[in-house]
Amino acid sequence: MEYKVLKKQNISSNCLVCGIENDLGLKANFYELENNELVAICDTKEWHQSYPGRMHGGMSAAILDETIGRAISLSNDEVWGVTVSLDIKYKKPVPTDCTIKVVGRIIKENRKLFEGTGEIILPNGEIAVTAIGKYMKMPVNKIIENENLLEKEWISVQDEEELNYIEL
Repeated sequence: MEYKVLKKQNISSNCLVCGIENDLGLKANFYELENNELVAICDTKEWHQSYPGRMHGGMSAAILDETIGRAISLSNDEVWGVTVSLDIKYKKPVPTDCTIKVVGRIIKENRKLFEGTGEIILPNGEIAVTAIGKYMKMPVNKIIENENLLEKEWISVQDEEELNYIEL
């Protein structure tokens, strides 16, 4: 099914998942969709591997953790999730040298905490990895206390060719 992109989220300079200056990172881009889900799109590389041709499970966990944790900002872009717990289920290998989609959504929330689920979707549409996590709600300026660092690290980037729709 195809969903309209409402907004592209900011990214970071050095983050392992979204950092554009992190040569070894995933360089994920995050898109808020009309169905209240967040989608990350990234290219897996050889240097993300564990076994040859397969992305390391820790990298899968990292992208799922960040995608679910960011999903809370769909309702309030000043609030992010800080991980309390994350349960991962590995169903299929995630290949290196391919483009994956990672979906995150909120399933439950209260004033201080939220729970979310997510999955990594392979290019052929199969679900490779699933996750459920619990997160503490926290304002971005409490996570990154140094305003100068926040300004340097938090980057608004627009694609040369903007995505209007994403197929899931």
